[in-house]
Amino acid sequence: MPYVIKQAILIYSMTANVEKIAEQVRALPAEERDEFLSWLAQYELEQPDDWDKEIARDSQPGGPLDDLIKRARKDHAEGRTKPLDELLDNS
Repeated sequence: MPYVIKQAILIYSMTANVEKIAEQVRALPAEERDEFLSWLAQYELEQPDDWDKEIARDSQPGGPLDDLIKRARKDHAEGRTKPLDELLDNS
C-alpha cells in the first residue's frame, strides 16, 4: 500500500476517534465536562511541544542560541537591560 494512502487512512481513523471523543465530551453533564476540560488544559500545559524541545536543545552550550544567551547575560550584568514589567508598563 502506498505511503500516501496509509497516511490518509491514519488521518481518517484519527479524525473518527477525535469525533467519538468529542461526542462523549458533549454528552457529559456540565460539571464533568468542566472537570475534563480543566484536566485537558493542565495536560496540554505539561506537554512540551516541538518548539519547546527545539528551544531547549538550541539553548545548550554550543547551540545556535549560545552566543545570544551570553550576550544577553553580559548586557544584564553590565546594567544595559530593563525589568520586563517596566517595559510592559511603558508600551
